[in-house]
Amino acid sequence: MKLRSTTHGIAREEGTPSSDAFGVRTWGETVMAVLADGAGMGEPAREAAQRAVRSLLENYEARPRTWSPQRALTEFTQLLNRTLYQESLARFDRPEMVSTLAATVIEGDRLYGVNIGDSRVCLARNGTLEVLSEDHVEADRTHVLTRALGMAPDVEPHVFERTLQNGDITLLCSDGVSNHLSTDELAGELAASGTARGIVKAAHKCASEETMDDMSAIVLDVAQTGRLRAMSERDLSIPASLRKGEVIDGYELVRSFQDSDRVWLAEKNGQRVVLKFAPLEAADSEAHLNAFVRETWNATRLDSENIISAHEPAGQTARYYVMEFVDAPSLSKVLQDRRLSVDSAIGLGRFLGEAGSTLLRRDLVHGDIKPENILCVGDYAKLSFKLLDLGSAAEVFSVTSRAGTASYLAPERFHGAPISERTEIFAMGVTLYQSLTQAFPFGRIERFQTPAFHAAKRPTKLNPNIPPWLEAVILRAVARNPQRRYQHYSEFIYDLAHPEKVEPFFEDDAPLLERNPLGFYKAGFYILLLLTLWLLMQLLTRP
Repeated sequence: MKLRSTTHGIAREEGTPSSDAFGVRTWGETVMAVLADGAGMGEPAREAAQRAVRSLLENYEARPRTWSPQRALTEFTQLLNRTLYQESLARFDRPEMVSTLAATVIEGDRLYGVNIGDSRVCLARNGTLEVLSEDHVEADRTHVLTRALGMAPDVEPHVFERTLQNGDITLLCSDGVSNHLSTDELAGELAASGTARGIVKAAHKCASEETMDDMSAIVLDVAQTGRLRAMSERDLSIPASLRKGEVIDGYELVRSFQDSDRVWLAEKNGQRVVLKFAPLEAADSEAHLNAFVRETWNATRLDSENIISAHEPAGQTARYYVMEFVDAPSLSKVLQDRRLSVDSAIGLGRFLGEAGSTLLRRDLVHGDIKPENILCVGDYAKLSFKLLDLGSAAEVFSVTSRAGTASYLAPERFHGAPISERTEIFAMGVTLYQSLTQAFPFGRIERFQTPAFHAAKRPTKLNPNIPPWLEAVILRAVARNPQRRYQHYSEFIYDLAHPEKVEPFFEDDAPLLERNPLGFYKAGFYILLLLTLWLLMQLLTRP
């Protein structure tokens, strides 16, 4: 199955806990998503929502094999309802642990679901959104639930089932989202961004102070039904060694790349391509195999002129994927001979920001932005660029290790901070600095080193051709304090496109002479003036 899941939630008020809860779990051939909205802002409602998500995920995974998905969803929902109702009576003498519930299970090409209350489940197909769930609310007072978990000793959940097609998108959301976005607007947001974060942010923008509510969403984007598991379980060989002239599935191996025998230039029917083979460890390690399957999935589902295109050929017998071949040197090779011109560097920065934005729309970050992973297309007068190697690509905020190349890692990454837009922008800034100066802003950092980051040398000291505004952009991108760095790719791209609006940037500990030369000299002038006057007074008052 080729499926991407994203989740996102925000509380009604910043700094307060949300009454929404949600979770996604994958095991075997099953993907399950559960979302619950506690009825009220109190702790019992919040606990009920959290219990509902945790209980349904755990119970369904261990369900009896003889139960159908519909029966399992119904049985476990009714069991959960009785538990919450009885516990509420015992603890509060009335139903307080009350929550809505929306849950879906994907097995193969079938979608099974259940809901109670007004949390919705929708299915997007070919730009049209179908609401699969029922809203259990009063006709005239839609904020009043007529059915919910824990509200009564017995409950009858709404159960539904659909056949999935490639490209279908399933959305689960709380009423905080569905009350602010119509069905057509939800369909439009799914088509535009395709992520839970995009849906929730759009709903949040539409909310007023009076209608603000907890908001949460889960998006399950089914690129291909059943394919991801099939990719890992296909009987594909992993060649122990590869040799020049060897033919695999009609591809003749021409030469290896990157000092590795796992990436090869190959030729088939007169067309040159690049083949990337699974690492040898994948033959015996499920973790390495899954990592390569994930890399293949990420590489083949991205469609952007900024990123090398990739696909899996039909009928392949070995575990590899095919990438387009671009006959161009890497930026690293170019920098061995010369620095980039200012115009080319500006183009490089905008390219990196746009490529990062493309990945983020899939909730991904590259994870290893550096000159070795950037191709330079064209001549010195007019360069364009291509990003390659998605081997380190990961979901944003999902990695807290030092994965990547040490010299391009943001300072916080050395102390367990997750990978994010800000850490990617740091790597982009280091790449720009290196492209214009052939040096690193903080020196070359070894893989297992935990460096102490001192103020970066201003790039104009190494290359006086750099305009002050571009220096400010680069220094802000590599700021040691992540709060002072660009927070989003869009800010980075905007400044590169509007030099007249770029403000000077200085680190917090920069000396006054560097931060404000005019102020420094003014202060010096007044100090000297006062000293002169004092000396004059001393001279005049001497006997």
